[in-house]
Amino acid sequence: MAAAEVATRFYEAFARGDAAAMAACYHPEATFEDPAFGPLDREGACAMWAMLLGRATDLAVTHRVTSEAGPEVTVHWEARYTFSRTGRPVLNRITADLTMEGGLIRRHRDRFSFWTWARQAFGVAGLLLGWMPWFQAKVRGEALKGLAAYRARH
Repeated sequence: MAAAEVATRFYEAFARGDAAAMAACYHPEATFEDPAFGPLDREGACAMWAMLLGRATDLAVTHRVTSEAGPEVTVHWEARYTFSRTGRPVLNRITADLTMEGGLIRRHRDRFSFWTWARQAFGVAGLLLGWMPWFQAKVRGEALKGLAAYRARH
């Protein structure tokens, strides 16, 4: 299966809220990283997606593959949702760099502007503090704490 097809299968599953189908796209030794959660192993990434989908009440995901070169794929994707902690609307524009191995996602790295996201998710506090490393570390710590609690329950 072509790398772009795997990426498309992953994001189509995301758009329909199917965490199991997303997990099925990951290689057994997959790694994930983004500005909100930092680096995660496969199990952590799969739990993160399941947690986020479980919290979502109005999530809309769109994507488009922007480049493919052998096992490397770049995807631009957008997530529109209400941030559960503050009730504020968010449109997060993300670039994903995916590396495939054996027809599955081996490496998944999401990039987005944390400050832009924080402005939307936290309002004035995000606008003023979202660019600061200590604020980003605090948000990441809270995200990881929530993920650990989710994993302990499931």
